[in-house]
Amino acid sequence: MYDAIVVGARCAGATTAMLLARAGHRVLLLDRASFPSDTMSTHYVHPPTIARLAGWGLLDRLRASGCPPLEVSRWTLAGVPVTGCAPAVDGIRAGYGPRRFVLDTLLVRAAEAAGADLREECNVTDLLWDGDRVVGIRARGPGGEFTERARVVIGADGLDSVVAKKVRAPKYEAVPSLCCVYYTYWSGFTADYEVFVDHRRLVGAVPTNDGLVMVCVQAPREEFDEVRKDIEGSYLRSLELAAPSVLERVRSGRREERYVGTGRLPNFFRRGSGPGWALVGDAGYHKDSIGANGISDAIGHAALLAEHLVPALAGERPVDRALVDYTVRRDRESLPTYHFNLQAAQLRPADELLDVLRAIQGHQEQMDRFFGFISGMYGWPEFVDGVTAALGTPAGAPGR
Repeated sequence: MYDAIVVGARCAGATTAMLLARAGHRVLLLDRASFPSDTMSTHYVHPPTIARLAGWGLLDRLRASGCPPLEVSRWTLAGVPVTGCAPAVDGIRAGYGPRRFVLDTLLVRAAEAAGADLREECNVTDLLWDGDRVVGIRARGPGGEFTERARVVIGADGLDSVVAKKVRAPKYEAVPSLCCVYYTYWSGFTADYEVFVDHRRLVGAVPTNDGLVMVCVQAPREEFDEVRKDIEGSYLRSLELAAPSVLERVRSGRREERYVGTGRLPNFFRRGSGPGWALVGDAGYHKDSIGANGISDAIGHAALLAEHLVPALAGERPVDRALVDYTVRRDRESLPTYHFNLQAAQLRPADELLDVLRAIQGHQEQMDRFFGFISGMYGWPEFVDGVTAALGTPAGAPGR
């Protein structure tokens, strides 16, 4: 019998399994894929999350993959430019934009090295129950159907989580998809971490592995049917509207992979835990990709879950109480960013935000603090209070 079974072995699941196994717990990690393998992603990992990876001894491995550090952020929102770098976290100021077949595999191997049992190409088909308590999983793998039992089953299996479906985890704070997104990879293209928002389009550029730059375009969800009729034409027109400098670099570069995209970017929380189960990553909290928070939230919430679960599995407190506390804290810490992200996904930068960005022009410390806010180092009120204290400039609060 395992202490924990983790269903899904990408960012959230592999991190959870690694941290539980490093604490001495017996962990089974399952995924329907094998590794290395790719998945849809726009790659950017914020500096505080990179600091976590460094603390876990994994940053050198990420650097060894050839993924470049992103030490400068250049954003232009409705014509207002901001350039800077988030304040250091444990000496780390750079973000990174690794390909998912690099990052996910790195985390999976770290989980294995910590002692987690990995089973690839396994599909979980059902959960095992003892009354209203989850006590294990039923799955199908290369060797046929099997069952395994554990003290807690953790769903880290993404937007369409089987674990969430089987426990009937309710959604709340739900908002339908507001954007659609397409991206591809370019060579012969130089960039920092760059974001442009104008004419109801977002363009993002993230340098990644193998000398490539991922360039994504987001448009309003109501335009998705038209966009996918002519993906390349729509993509290039969006660059022309929102980011002419990116279009110029694209035209001098070479597209190296196909376009990848979706019109399915729903926004919601799911109940994060119940008797014998928990959800982490996109399985429990999903939002529009506009804030590039998916990977950072997945890894951060995995760390939060492990922080609560490790002592509980060691007998220091009831497991179910620890899981409830994890969910409460996840929601409390995530809701402000979630609401800001919803506002950003309207693709119309709020006047209050633009006023603040105009006010901090030429003040490098405050521009750096803006990127600290974007990285999740502190909330909007704290950022605005700092601007007001430094510059004597009143500022509002975008979003709810």
